[in-house]
Amino acid sequence: MNFEEADKYLFPNYARLPYSFVKGEGCYLYDEDGKKYLDMLSGIAVNQLGYNHPKLTENICRQAKEIIHISNLFYIKPQYEVAKILVENSCGDKVFFCNSGAEANEALIKLIRRYFYDKKENRYEIITFEGSFHGRTLAAITATAQPKYQEGFQPLPEGFKYAKFNDIDSVIQLINDKTAAVLIELIQGEGGVNPADKEFIKKLYSLCRENGILFTVDEVQTGIGRTGKLFAYQHYDIEPDIISLAKGLGGGVPIGAIIAKDEIANSFVPGTHASTFGGNYLATAAAKVVLEEILSDGFLDKVTENGEYLKERLKTFGYPVKGLGLMIGMDFPEEISAKDIMKKALENGLIIGTAGKNTLRFVPPLIIQKDDIDLAVNILEKILGEK
Repeated sequence: MNFEEADKYLFPNYARLPYSFVKGEGCYLYDEDGKKYLDMLSGIAVNQLGYNHPKLTENICRQAKEIIHISNLFYIKPQYEVAKILVENSCGDKVFFCNSGAEANEALIKLIRRYFYDKKENRYEIITFEGSFHGRTLAAITATAQPKYQEGFQPLPEGFKYAKFNDIDSVIQLINDKTAAVLIELIQGEGGVNPADKEFIKKLYSLCRENGILFTVDEVQTGIGRTGKLFAYQHYDIEPDIISLAKGLGGGVPIGAIIAKDEIANSFVPGTHASTFGGNYLATAAAKVVLEEILSDGFLDKVTENGEYLKERLKTFGYPVKGLGLMIGMDFPEEISAKDIMKKALENGLIIGTAGKNTLRFVPPLIIQKDDIDLAVNILEKILGEK
């Protein structure tokens, strides 16, 4: 592939690396020269079942031969089936489908505002957290409490306030009679793979319940088995009012969703919100397979087991390791560049990501095995040994 020619026709908003892949199998990708790469990034926590998963591929092909898309003016059987699985395995009651994480969070924000509008309460402010990431649409980057994502896009929509992550006092100081909701990632992804403290979440949840504030969770990256449970909130003994989902839900096919309690979901009456492609036949046919596989006997136990194994192997390097399940970060001091390590890993056939200031991010396919983990660690040992 001619990378220079490609750059002539593509927007320059991605810092693309000079690699191109033509095939995937399991946890591995292959470039045009046939070189094999172990993928520990999985399309940024998207490809939960890896590449060329037989059941997923077969179902996508079968659905494409029947119907790919119709409008949501009609009932779509796999959409209902996926909604049923999500509701029966969560604390929610109703599901709305869209196409991405940013769209899911836009829907979540709109639903919060509409809910309080219907209640005739002048509440619209949403508290989010420093280091968060909620998407790149205008409201979503405003919810994202990181100035680097907001630069150049002012004026931003009003109605968002930023608290310190894992600091309950900073939340209390922001609450007023206009506070409608809290929106939080239980493990901050782009912010550096930062898990929320259980005691903090317990206090935050109680604070919301005492003040009639909606407790909403961005599970775009943490959801669909990534942390060893179907949803990250299930580690925290809480029941969110609204949950946003995307990334891993379609196993690579674009799909997003929000799950909400009945009373809140009922505020989206006809005409209030919609998505042309949201929950179409192809996307929900894929999502159904992903959910069935992840909820099959022993699957999530294996995610937890292999996640712990990866953490223990990474700890041997002597740097801080954090995360849950197969969403793991390893922090480096300033003198060691995580981006440089990521690039050297690529040269050695290992795909990993970075997050936050200087964190290596590991979000491999959930089907990864211990032998794959050993290979990744061996490659890192070679790279870090050169430091």
